[in-house]
Formats: sequence, structure tokens, C-alpha cells
Amino acid sequence: MEEYLPDIYQKSIYTIDYSKLLSRGIKCLLFDLDNTIVPPFSAEPPKKAKDLFIGLKQKGFKVIIFTNSPQIRLRGFKNYFGVDGVSSAHKPHTKKLKKLLQDYGYQVTEVAIIGDQLMTDIKVGNKVGITTVLVNPVSDSDFILTKIHRFKERKKMKKLRDNDLFWRGRYYD
Repeated sequence: MEEYLPDIYQKSIYTIDYSKLLSRGIKCLLFDLDNTIVPPFSAEPPKKAKDLFIGLKQKGFKVIIFTNSPQIRLRGFKNYFGVDGVSSAHKPHTKKLKKLLQDYGYQVTEVAIIGDQLMTDIKVGNKVGITTVLVNPVSDSDFILTKIHRFKERKKMKKLRDNDLFWRGRYYD
């Protein structure tokens, strides 16, 4: 059950207190792409996100897009935002996340993953032991596989709520 419990829960990537993450020793931020930064099916990168990423890099964070989407989808966003990226991450499997930690030389205490799904983003982060940040999806649209995950996610959220561990809309950091 706790593999689905986020360390932090915020409304969006724009409401996260990044200064707190920095003070906790976080040096690298892994952002999910679809429904975390942009709506699924959208090819339009938001300027607001670019401004956010510029500010995060100025604070000293390494920003990486860590997505299950293929390279062809990731490439344009990665270039527009001026950040590194990992495509086809196969979350919640840990292989690519562990490789990223090794390749960049980060300890698990120095990395946070930010995403909109318990079943992929939060689960992979918790399995590896990095800080996990859940945000609300930016859109009601989802890819078909994500729709399946959302169904399972609602069941997990109900169990977490029944145990008074997590309530949607009750934000914390």
C-alpha cells in the first residue's frame, strides 16, 4: 500500500515548494511529461513550464523529463525546454530509473520524481527510494493505457483514504 503513497502532494508543478526540496538536499528533478507538464496528445509546450524550468535550473536543479512516451514525442519538448530526457521509461519498472541515477551519479536522497499517476510515477519512485511528488493531472484526457491505470489508481486511493493516509485535494509537502 505504501508503495503508492506520495511523499508530497500538490495541485500542480507550479505549486510545489522547490525551495523546500532544495533544502532537503534534492538536486535533480524528474518530471513526467503527459498530464504532468502537458495534456496528452498536445504538441504545444507551455511557456509557463519553460519559465519554471529556467528558474529551477537557475536554482541549481538538474531537470530531466522522465516519460513512458516514445523518443519521437519527447524530443520536441526536451529541445524546447532545454532539458535532458529519458523516453520509454517503462514506469513503474525501475531499470531505466536506476540507470539514470548511475549515469548522472546521483544518490537516491538527491532525486525527486514529479508526476500525475500513483501507478507509474509514484510507484517507481517509491520502489527506488527517491522523493515522490504527486500532482493533479493537467487534463481529463488520457492515453488508453493510462485510463486503465486511472481505474486501478482510484481503487488504491480509496484504500489509502480508508486508512486515512491520502485524500485527493488535501495537499501537503
